[in-house]
Amino acid sequence: MLRLAVRCVALRRGPVVTMSSATYYDISDMRKPYRASDDVFDVGNLVSTNPIQQFEAWFNEARAVPNIGEANAMALATASKSGFPSVRMVLMKGFSEKGFTFFTNYESRKAAELDENPVCSLMFYWDPMKRSVRIEGTVERVPEEESLHYFEQRPRKSRLGAIVSHQSTILESREVINQKYADLLEEYKDEEKNIPKPDYWGGYLVRPISMEFWQGQTNRLHDRIRFHKLKENEAIDSKCMHQGDRDWVFERLAP
Repeated sequence: MLRLAVRCVALRRGPVVTMSSATYYDISDMRKPYRASDDVFDVGNLVSTNPIQQFEAWFNEARAVPNIGEANAMALATASKSGFPSVRMVLMKGFSEKGFTFFTNYESRKAAELDENPVCSLMFYWDPMKRSVRIEGTVERVPEEESLHYFEQRPRKSRLGAIVSHQSTILESREVINQKYADLLEEYKDEEKNIPKPDYWGGYLVRPISMEFWQGQTNRLHDRIRFHKLKENEAIDSKCMHQGDRDWVFERLAP
């Protein structure tokens, strides 16, 4: 038994070869400290009982941290009508009481899935702060004038990139898209020439129905406070649930 125990310890520190000869890399010892047990995020630490305002407070803290390159980077998870999921990183370009806005190609996989199943999940993760925000909600396209307004604010090269890329389509090679981009650079080398927004590019608004604020603890007793819209005929459990701003309620979740 002792020899077996020693063998198990040794295997944990390096690759393990399975019966099929595939290599398994055990990285269970990769650990970094999070926040101390007395540095908690509890109900009393909320800046606001409105989750959008609470998000604003955390977001402003995150954008001020030098080690966070893009505080507005978020994972966007969608699913097909059959429920098959996919996730990718996008950039949030605005938020308000209505929700969270991002822009993309309407011919992309994410757009196709949002068309047939207009719900999604977002997640911001700010590693230096050991904080994340998860958002679930319904999705709709923003008005065309809003997409046009944002498109015209983008750098010229970014606008040309939006025209060139028919996102998620298969390319023969990198050179194909490089050549298309070079042709457009030549066509619009006059800085005064307007670059039109393509019809297949625009924005989405995610209207949240649930928002969860997470703060990590080294002992893994992480802090989780979730807001959700009060459903019709839903009773408020006064012991665990708190009335938030307007039709929001919030509760603390187990780690």
